[in-house]
Amino acid sequence: MDKVDTIILGSGPAGATAAIYTARAGLSTLVLEGDVSGGQLVTTTVIENFPGFPEGIGGAELVMAMRRQAERFGARFVGRSAVGVDFSSRPLQVNVGDKVFFGDTVIVATGASPKRLGLPSEERLIGKGVSMCATCDGPFFRGEVVFVIGGGDTALEEALFLSRLAKEVYVVHRRDELRASEYLKRRAMAEKNIKFIWNSVVDEILDAEKDKVIGIRLRNVKSGETSEYVCSGVFIAIGHKPNTDLFKGVLELDEAGYIKTLPGRTATNVEGVFAAGDVKDPHYRQAITAAASGCMAAIEAAAYLNTVRRS
Repeated sequence: MDKVDTIILGSGPAGATAAIYTARAGLSTLVLEGDVSGGQLVTTTVIENFPGFPEGIGGAELVMAMRRQAERFGARFVGRSAVGVDFSSRPLQVNVGDKVFFGDTVIVATGASPKRLGLPSEERLIGKGVSMCATCDGPFFRGEVVFVIGGGDTALEEALFLSRLAKEVYVVHRRDELRASEYLKRRAMAEKNIKFIWNSVVDEILDAEKDKVIGIRLRNVKSGETSEYVCSGVFIAIGHKPNTDLFKGVLELDEAGYIKTLPGRTATNVEGVFAAGDVKDPHYRQAITAAASGCMAAIEAAAYLNTVRRS
């Protein structure tokens, strides 16, 4: 039986930070890295808002440094993804297909994936002008023209943030009415440099051949006509999907699929199971907040084990 004190699902900033803390606390720690080692952070070219790096740091470089730090304290990283869990008995079980790992505690840090348009040019230009996070990448577009795709609260929050940096912000929505809250609608429409393009979808992001964003082609869903615009950045803001399919019927989830935890805590409704990072956070989605909640989850897991083993 491959049994450890703590199994951590996910290797982004939340999972890696949790591993640093659990391993340093003397807990045997196994990290199942997931489909992408390092999580979403590895697709971020430069991170300028993570404390301690005044010149910025590459996303992959940052998360690999976290991993090395966790490994120095004895954490074990395995490049596998969980395909099933059984939290109904002790020890807790995590199935990776051809093997089952057992843990006295589990920290779920599987993150959330931004919904995408599905265009090849979008995939090609991520980190080269295409972004899913204005807070992360907006400062790279000071004085530039940018487009925000979406019509909900997330899109308008992104547009409002960008309006303080960019020369012009165009919000593209497939309908003729926004889905966002009235408060955000009023704020966005009051900004002089935020403009709206209605009844339109992205036909193509230009130019994948040049390996950077130089423009965007939109298609009107009513007329079918296409129009091209010059821009430097395209922000996709059509929502996020928490990576929680594995936990449906196992852990308590909210209506959007995010893991519910106790107020101000990381503990879930299952004893010994904790959640950290974007998988439980629909609001902030920052590397620093994910890392912070990974620390919280590790401390809670260690305290739980200490209590259980002393009783």
